[in-house]
Amino acid sequence: MDYILELLGNYFQDEGQRRLVFLVLIAAAIFIFGLSLSMLVAGLTDPVRRRLAHIVEPHHAAGVHEDTTQDKIAHFIEPVSKFVLPKKEWERSHISTKLVHAGFRHPNALMTFYAIKTLLAILLPFIVLFFSRFFPELSATQIFIFMVIAAFIGVIIPNTILEHRVKVRKRLLRAAFPDALDLLVICVESGLGLVAALQRVAKDLDVSHPHLAEELALVNTEVRLGVPRMDALKNMAHRTGLEEIDSLVVLIDQSVRFGTSVAEGLRIYSEEFRDKRTQAAEEAAAKIGTKMIFPLVLFLWPSFFLVAIGPAVIRIIEAFSRIQ
Repeated sequence: MDYILELLGNYFQDEGQRRLVFLVLIAAAIFIFGLSLSMLVAGLTDPVRRRLAHIVEPHHAAGVHEDTTQDKIAHFIEPVSKFVLPKKEWERSHISTKLVHAGFRHPNALMTFYAIKTLLAILLPFIVLFFSRFFPELSATQIFIFMVIAAFIGVIIPNTILEHRVKVRKRLLRAAFPDALDLLVICVESGLGLVAALQRVAKDLDVSHPHLAEELALVNTEVRLGVPRMDALKNMAHRTGLEEIDSLVVLIDQSVRFGTSVAEGLRIYSEEFRDKRTQAAEEAAAKIGTKMIFPLVLFLWPSFFLVAIGPAVIRIIEAFSRIQ
């Protein structure tokens, strides 16, 4: 309390004004805490919610649905979710797609993501305020700037981690796709159906490429649950976000629709994909010469000039020193 009063003293010289502002801040904090607590209690004691929980309870006992940690978090923050989630639908859709591409397919993933952002945006400024007492040379303005920066970092960090997670997962899926495609061609040409071939490929890739094997296993699970085969494949293309898998799904859809051989279509697509990989490797190799200019200029050329011209410069300096 004394520390907060000391910070307020840097802005308000009058003792009465300082105490008035301090009381207003305390009243606002108590009001926000009471409002959040009342909304939480109202959400937990809602008769409709209690009725739904009573209806769903037998299913919990039967083991149909497990109350995971993410469910508990979502149940806790659901009363205040309308203040946490973005208002615009396109922003929700964009973040939901990113979460799916990153591998977070839980229904409450979006709510949990924004809850983490809100928690970090609130918690980090208080951490800065707590550790500022160990640096008495900092002024109140500097502490406030650091708190704003900490809040900004708390908002940005989850998005940065999510983008990194999406890139890593896409890279792993893209690296596993050629092996899966070759195995799929072999399985289909050997006489297996498409669903059976996907199941066999998922089983074979379970150790070497677990992410793609999981996606293929989800396709088989959806088909067994009654989802149409093409819809399950399109769902996989949506979950992965890869153009290669989307093109494969389009190819299979056209083969099934027009009655052509799926095995022949997969074989042609495999050859075309292999050609694209070769062209991409040749393009990357052609760019190496241009990319090597910068490390050559920054690191190798100074060393070369030092070795080639250094002895001559030393001799010139010694010659001028003798003249003097």
